Amino acid sequence: MTARRGLVLGAGGVLGAAWTIGALSAVEDQLGWDPREAEVMIGTSAGSVLLAALSCGISVQELLDHQNGKADPRIDFDPDSDSGGALPPLPRPFVGSPRGLVNSALRPWKTTPLGALAAALPQGRGSIEPIGRLVDGVLPQGGWAPHPAAWVVAMDYETGRRVPFGRPGAPPAELRDAVMASCAIPGWYSPVRIGRHRYVDGGVCSPTSVDLVAKLRLDEVVVLSPMTSLSYDTPDSVAARIERRFRRLVTKRVVGEIKKVAGQGTKVTFLGPTAEDLAVIGANMMEPRRRTEVLETSLRTSAAALRGGLAASA
Repeated sequence: MTARRGLVLGAGGVLGAAWTIGALSAVEDQLGWDPREAEVMIGTSAGSVLLAALSCGISVQELLDHQNGKADPRIDFDPDSDSGGALPPLPRPFVGSPRGLVNSALRPWKTTPLGALAAALPQGRGSIEPIGRLVDGVLPQGGWAPHPAAWVVAMDYETGRRVPFGRPGAPPAELRDAVMASCAIPGWYSPVRIGRHRYVDGGVCSPTSVDLVAKLRLDEVVVLSPMTSLSYDTPDSVAARIERRFRRLVTKRVVGEIKKVAGQGTKVTFLGPTAEDLAVIGANMMEPRRRTEVLETSLRTSAAALRGGLAASA
């Protein structure tokens, strides 16, 4: 009997996408499994972009070739420039979501601390349209991905609620809009309107949202999460040390989600950046100048973790 596998691709910006593609290549090689064959896929932020490609038939090798500079007319995106650069444009001068801030104060148990912070931040001015153009290239007919269960996680900017677009019962959306919403970092990019609601980066709710598969009772879930780590470097810069502290906090959340899934009898194979990866990543996950080195390092470290049985599993 063929194992029922799920694939979860987490948030992580430009460098997170590069790291994840390296990890996907390692998964394909070491597990002998095409990630496109996952029974269910969940993508958040940068992970949602890769989900869009995989769920529309783009192979891991084609993603790897694109990262290495090989032109592909279906992937209309320059990873070094289309994200807008390593720093955001100056945001608008007012609170991004006054309603979201009020909802967070009145019902704090229904939103994460990052969700409350996202509402309080000024609204970003950056354009996320290049991500929409990328999705248009892999899904020119529009609509949703042909994959039977491709879920893209965003956050409702007014309620702080996590919304897995594509999942039964979720609000209707085009794949391009859902992915753009999932990537709309608060304070950096403008929120994305879908129907009557505005949405921002799903990573504000969770770096992975792997807990969404808990009740599906899959045989295995492969989680690739560039924002979480189980080993750390010792950076010299203050910015990198702050990033590592934040990383430890979000890792704790993801570990909690993994325990929920494992508690239902599902094996969870988890990969995140190692200390060696972190030394290359530095402090800013949106810094494109480090992208190639991050990819090359991930290809090596991810393969080694899987080959040596060092990938965390539960």
